[in-house]
Amino acid sequence: MNFAAEKPIYLQIVDVIADRILSGDLRGGDRIPSVREYGADIGVNPNTMMRSYEKLTADGVIYNRRGIGYFVADDARETVLSAQRKEFMEKELPAIRERMRLLGIDFSTLNETDHA
Repeated sequence: MNFAAEKPIYLQIVDVIADRILSGDLRGGDRIPSVREYGADIGVNPNTMMRSYEKLTADGVIYNRRGIGYFVADDARETVLSAQRKEFMEKELPAIRERMRLLGIDFSTLNETDHA
């Protein structure tokens, strides 16, 4: 896995797991690899993986069944979708709107097929 320098690694791992849930690759009830397994697979320290799992657990996306492992929560997709929509609306969309304004692009222009 290639990591970007501008964001903590554990949050990038959280993002990857969230994306796998949104894509349907991981579904409610699915077991996910242990901290050590996943860390070894992607070349990350188990402490970093544990931080990722702790965040996902705190957010209600995964849960731990002691002695058995970590599992995707039944409502994980809805939880991730809600959180990512909120983040998009608060952080990304304002920047997109401002860039569109500077470039003279309105929403009707986005629907045109010829952007040349």
